[in-house]
Amino acid sequence: MSKSRSVPGFHLIRLAAVLSAVLAVSACKMGTDAQAKEADKKGPDAIPVEVAKVERRGIAASYSNTATLEPVAESQVVAKTSGVALQVMVEEGQQVRAGQVLVRLDADRARLQAAQSQAQLQKLEANFRRAQQLESQQMVSANDLDQLRFDLENARAVNRMANLELSYTQVVAPISGVVASRSIKPGNFVQINSPIFRIVDASRLEATLNVPEREVAKLKSGQAVELTADALPGKRFVGKVDRVAPVVDTGTGTFRVVVAFEGNTELQPGMFTRIGINYDQREAALVLPRSALLEDGGEPAVYVIRDGKAMRVTLGLGYSEGAWVEVREGLDEGDAVVVAGKSALREGSAVQVLGDKAVADKAEQAAGTSGQTGN
Repeated sequence: MSKSRSVPGFHLIRLAAVLSAVLAVSACKMGTDAQAKEADKKGPDAIPVEVAKVERRGIAASYSNTATLEPVAESQVVAKTSGVALQVMVEEGQQVRAGQVLVRLDADRARLQAAQSQAQLQKLEANFRRAQQLESQQMVSANDLDQLRFDLENARAVNRMANLELSYTQVVAPISGVVASRSIKPGNFVQINSPIFRIVDASRLEATLNVPEREVAKLKSGQAVELTADALPGKRFVGKVDRVAPVVDTGTGTFRVVVAFEGNTELQPGMFTRIGINYDQREAALVLPRSALLEDGGEPAVYVIRDGKAMRVTLGLGYSEGAWVEVREGLDEGDAVVVAGKSALREGSAVQVLGDKAVADKAEQAAGTSGQTGN
């Protein structure tokens, strides 16, 4: 009897357990459905980005290149005669003027030759004067007088040559400038035509640019030039386009542009420089930061923030200068373009502008502070 009564109780217990399990599963499913609906309402997470405003500012169109500075005038000073250097009058780095004596060579031999030629000249001059007197008395033939005249002219030429050789014993500076190098010491024997000094006129410096032919219509004589040198960081120098070659080299497809700068104590010949030529200027161009441009290999484009979402906009660009790019088509002044966080964006992505959030946080903090003060 007791065994038959226990069977119904056992079934009731099993039924209760099954009902509990079903209710638990239903509750979990309802919770999951509720979370999914809540997630659908909230949408995808906003992507944090930084933006910049499209604005108006001046921008210049320029051509940039590198070149080495060269002096306008440079001279290798050579000895025009041979001899021993008795005096060397200048040192490297010294400023000299044209015609200044740099070296004195031993002039004894040249001086004797000049004196000998002078004596011969005086003798022939005296003979010619006497012959002229005798010729008037018909005691000298016309042929003899012509021969004396020829000998006299030849003696004068020999004397001038001897005096010229004597002058060469004083080596002088052919141009004004700075002694860049010296290869002679007192007591050295100097061979004729051997270089002994190099003089550089650094009062005006030039740099030659080989410019692609597509720029030929943009660069003109007189345009402003800006120069920076690796050896002088943080300093800028201003010059101008001095001349533009009118012919394009068919081999390289370039033409020569020579820019000039006034020499000073800082710029020196041989310096490696970076040169920019501004050939146009827009005073109120619509510009955006270069960092806003997308680097996906397509047409120039940016992400613009509209209604809290990122929208890809294709642009028409103009001039570029440093960190700025001119916008000709696609944007208006005041548009917010993404400058950081672009790689995570897609068309229509929800965004959180970091700058705007920071402003909102500060406003909330200020509101909270004023509420506490009022209480």
